[in-house]
Amino acid sequence: MTATYEELILELKQIVSAIEEGDIGLDESIRLYERGSELVKRCEQLLEDAELKITELGYE
Repeated sequence: MTATYEELILELKQIVSAIEEGDIGLDESIRLYERGSELVKRCEQLLEDAELKITELGYE
C-alpha cells in the first residue's frame, strides 16, 4: 500500500519529535534521520506529481 502525503508528513513529524527529545541513542538517531530523508524525498515527489497534474488540467 502506498502511503498518502498526509501519512508521510505524520511519520516525519514523529521522527522529528523523537530526535528532538534526545532519548534515543546515536544509532537510532541516524536510522531515523535516514528514514526522515527518504520521507522528505517522497513528499517532494508527490508534490511535484500533483503540480504536474494541476498544470496539465489547466491546459485541457
